[in-house]
Amino acid sequence: MAGQGVACALAVAMFIGSLVSIPTAVRSIGVCNGILGNNLPSPADVVKLYQSNGIAAMRIYSPHAATLRALAGTDIAVIVDEPAIDQFLTLSAASDWVQSNIKPYQGVNIRYIAVGNEVSGDATRSILPAMENLTKALSAAGFGKIKVSTAVKMDVLGTSSPPSGGEFSDAAVMAPIAKFLASNGSPLLANVYPYFAYKGGDVDLNFALFQPTTATVADDGRTYSNMFAAMVDAMYSALEKAGEPGVAVVVSESGWPSAGGSGASADNARRYNQGLIDHVGMGTPKRAGAMEAYIFAMFNENQKDGDETERHYGLFNPDKSPAYPIKFRIS
Repeated sequence: MAGQGVACALAVAMFIGSLVSIPTAVRSIGVCNGILGNNLPSPADVVKLYQSNGIAAMRIYSPHAATLRALAGTDIAVIVDEPAIDQFLTLSAASDWVQSNIKPYQGVNIRYIAVGNEVSGDATRSILPAMENLTKALSAAGFGKIKVSTAVKMDVLGTSSPPSGGEFSDAAVMAPIAKFLASNGSPLLANVYPYFAYKGGDVDLNFALFQPTTATVADDGRTYSNMFAAMVDAMYSALEKAGEPGVAVVVSESGWPSAGGSGASADNARRYNQGLIDHVGMGTPKRAGAMEAYIFAMFNENQKDGDETERHYGLFNPDKSPAYPIKFRIS
């Protein structure tokens, strides 16, 4: 999720409402689709909303059968999470999972499978064997083009500032994962939230919101004008220190709440998400060029746990009206 409990090439050209015509060239932003609400549209209506707004990628947090059925026959690229990584701890179990959750949906454009989302504690040591088993099971079943990864949050880094100092807090866990990703051509999925850094520390609001600011960061010959880029490059620095500089970072979640807490407002959410859309085509100071990123989230979800902000990350309200205006465009 958005936040410390949940944690999408950029692949979306999403609009909001009928504010603007979306150029087909905009394929950089995806949108995460959570289902923790008792008033959300049906999966079929959600897919139609993605299509009508030109949203080309979706992340889902489990192999939700109704959503996968609704996605069949569309060109929407999908990240499928499996939070229960113990389902992959034997090759037989991983094969059974593929037969139940991937094979029936061959008409779905599944791009990545995330083995766990923000796994912590001792369970992190099960991520690598789970990914290895799932990769073997997918290949054996004829789905070898689907890439396997895991989604991490920023506290996987022991050091994140300055960006060049980024380093994994537990290299014994993350370095072998990075090696696996490199050998399989898979990206590292990272949930990146400048909002939490702003909320929890002395961070300039404009720096967090992609707005003009004098609070820039100079580091290693590069200048950072926004916190998002600094956070992503800290993750790249950690991969470099782990010996795998070629592994790409896909931002599997990023967003800003529109209500419910410090700095949470519709205007700030609009500024952040518009800034993200406008920024990702440029990449970061360390990795220039288009990125792949997913906005959290499609809807405000009224049954999410945690802080009140957790229920206010949606680009859309449950009635499918936009929560605030966003323009998806090439900038």
